[in-house]
Amino acid sequence: MFNKKGISLLVCILFLFGLAAGCGSPAKNEEKGKLTYAMSGLYKPFNYKEGGKLTGFDVEIGQEIASRMGLEANPVTNPWETLTQGLKAEKFDAIIGSMAITDERLKQVDFSRPYYRSGAQIYIYEKNDTIKTADDLKNKKIGVVKASTFRDVALEYTSEDKVTGYDSDVIALQDLPTGRVDAVITDKMVGVMGMKEGLKIKEVGDPLYVDEMAIAVRKGDSDLLEKINKALEEMIKDGTYEKISNKWFDYNILGE
Repeated sequence: MFNKKGISLLVCILFLFGLAAGCGSPAKNEEKGKLTYAMSGLYKPFNYKEGGKLTGFDVEIGQEIASRMGLEANPVTNPWETLTQGLKAEKFDAIIGSMAITDERLKQVDFSRPYYRSGAQIYIYEKNDTIKTADDLKNKKIGVVKASTFRDVALEYTSEDKVTGYDSDVIALQDLPTGRVDAVITDKMVGVMGMKEGLKIKEVGDPLYVDEMAIAVRKGDSDLLEKINKALEEMIKDGTYEKISNKWFDYNILGE
């Protein structure tokens, strides 16, 4: 049995343990003074490398969020198909990489409020006159980014062996004139920017659907999620968001 001194010591230890558990440990980003956020780095104009440096809409959104949180922005790249697992393994604090909210992803991560909206668009080589509607994609060769929601859409029109996965949407679009694929399904704005920069491609019909893109954090990281949402709301309210959007797209891509 414990004596009085032992009991007092035990009570103190339990009290301190309970206090620590109640307060929780600081988030990793707060410990390091940085907000480390990931993206593929291959999704121009949202996130890509220019002169060896990461740039793009997603990068700037992350920089502004970090600044409002009093943290240093630290954007990093990982292959798209590994982003969710990397987040869960605590390699970074968040994913700010044009990730669409889906039911499947919601099982693995928590999402912020949407920070932009866009649609899945079909693109073909500008001289292709055989594909005029989405129905014409039946049994055609379709290019998509690996592990993207666009792959699921492609499989609605053609067989798995005719869907080619790419590391980058831009590379997929560049492949259209070669005939390796008949069509590419990607984000509408990626194709629009590609056409502006001289890619010999064209749109087919209207977007197939509209996606809501959001920032992903680890399941249960409510503190970080709250801070990110607060920063986003402030940016939207004070016009900073629209300024960043206009810089890259000449209009507000949030659509609010």
